[in-house]
Amino acid sequence: MNLDRRNIETFSDAVYAHYGAAGRVLPWRENTDPWGVLISEFMLQQTQTERVIPYWKRWTTQWPRPEALHKASLEEALREWSGLGYNRRCRYVKDCARILTEKHDGKVPKTPEKLLPLPGIGAYTAGAIACFAYNYPSIFIETNIRSAVIHFFFADKETVKDAEIFPILEAALDRENPRKWYWALMDYGAALKKTIVNPNRKSANYTKQSRFEGSFRQRRGMVIRSLAYQGPAPMEELCNRTGLESEDLYKALQSLKKEFMVAEEDGIYKINHR
Repeated sequence: MNLDRRNIETFSDAVYAHYGAAGRVLPWRENTDPWGVLISEFMLQQTQTERVIPYWKRWTTQWPRPEALHKASLEEALREWSGLGYNRRCRYVKDCARILTEKHDGKVPKTPEKLLPLPGIGAYTAGAIACFAYNYPSIFIETNIRSAVIHFFFADKETVKDAEIFPILEAALDRENPRKWYWALMDYGAALKKTIVNPNRKSANYTKQSRFEGSFRQRRGMVIRSLAYQGPAPMEELCNRTGLESEDLYKALQSLKKEFMVAEEDGIYKINHR
C-alpha cells in the first residue's frame, strides 16, 4: 500500500464522485441538530439504517430536547425503542439525556474529548457525534469506513488492522468539510457491500453477527419488553408472560441486573430507575 498524495486524491475523487451520484438522503443529515445526531448514532449501532429511520423520527418528535427525554420514564423510552434491539443503547441515551440536562445546560458537547465521558460513548461514537453535529475534524472508523479503505488500498492483503487504516483517514480527511466527507465515505463503503464481497471481511476486527432468533439477546429482549409494557412481576409470572423456561429466564434476569437494566426487590423484577 503506497500512501502517496496521488493515491489519496484518487481515493477522495472516487468517494466524492459516488456521493454526488448516489449519496443517501437521511433525516439526521437533513437536520444536524446535535441532540438528533446523538440519538442517531446510538440507534445506528449494529442496526440497519432503513430500520432506524422511523424510530429516529418518532424519538426526535416525542423528545426533541434532552430534558424532554430526561422527564420521561425509562419504561416509556424502552417501549418506543422496542424492535431496535440492544436495549442497553436505550438506557445509555436516557442516561445521556439526564447528564446533558443536569450538567451541560441541555447541550451536546462539541468535541470528542468532552463527549467520551457520557454513558455508552466510545471513541467512534464521540468522533462521529462531534463531526456530524458540529463539523469537527475527527478521525474515526466503523464498518463502512473500513470497507471503503480496505477495498481501495488493501485489495491484496488479509487481516487488515485499524492501525493501518487510521493514517489513510488522517491523510484523506477533508478538513474544510469533514461532515460531508464522512457521509460520502460511509455511503461509498455501504454501496460496495451491496455489489461485491464485503471488503470488511479482510479486517482484523471482522466478526460475523450471531443469529438473533433463539439467542440469549432475544431472551433478554423478551424480558425487557414484558417489564416495560406489562410492569413489574415475579419470576413465575415472567415465565408465563414470555414463555421462557425458568433457567433461561433466570440467566437473562441476572445478566440484565448486572447491567442495571433490571432491579429486583422481594422477588419482584422491574425496570431499574437508578
